[in-house]
Amino acid sequence: MRFLRTLSGLTLTALLAGCGGAAGAGSPATTPHFVEPTGPSASAENKPAESASPESTPEASKPAESKPAESKPAESKPAEVKYVFPVDASNVDFHTTHSKYPATDLFVDCGERFVATTSGVVLEISLEDEYVKGKPDGPNNGGLSVSLLGDDGVRYYGSHLSKVQSGIEAGVRVKAGQLLGKTGKTGNANNVCHVHYGISPPCAETGDWKVRRGVIWPATFLKSWRKGGQKSPVATVEAWEKKNDCKA
Repeated sequence: MRFLRTLSGLTLTALLAGCGGAAGAGSPATTPHFVEPTGPSASAENKPAESASPESTPEASKPAESKPAESKPAESKPAEVKYVFPVDASNVDFHTTHSKYPATDLFVDCGERFVATTSGVVLEISLEDEYVKGKPDGPNNGGLSVSLLGDDGVRYYGSHLSKVQSGIEAGVRVKAGQLLGKTGKTGNANNVCHVHYGISPPCAETGDWKVRRGVIWPATFLKSWRKGGQKSPVATVEAWEKKNDCKA
């Protein structure tokens, strides 16, 4: 071991000389002189700081797992948003306009499947038809209804249902195409089977029925979804919100 330590000291001396050396180092013609280390401080094993390059310092040599910033969790990737036509039936008709405010009436037989436009969380439901004919417009106009906050940040609302599906309640997470209820004519439906369909920003999320019933025209998006397209209402909804500050 004594010989190895001495040889290590010689090797280090030769390396320093080859890289330019320190002041006072001998010329290449100088005869090598073996010097016995006089203490622990002269041992190469005990002097890593003096001989190490910046790349080999203890801080730089830490394992990758000690730097959590270098790895990103998989859940940080945005979920893909999928859109489907909100009524699962082949005989649906609708207009590009609506009375009084932007929305759409989806005319279809009673009892057809009303489904989630996209994945998201149920915001509010109405399980009782409390509409009274002749009263001013209000939150009871829709009869039985479901309001959904999509993963895209947009709210989707369907009303005049004959039934809200069992298990569908506020806070429940649903997938695109999942059954929310059955079409009907509750509320102010003029005794005609259809779904009142509205798209809006969530604003107050619950209770803001004037916004919830619809603030942008859905027809262009419905036409896309019925053909399997994925036209998104996000930009249109955000533009309305920025312009109107959630006042309908």
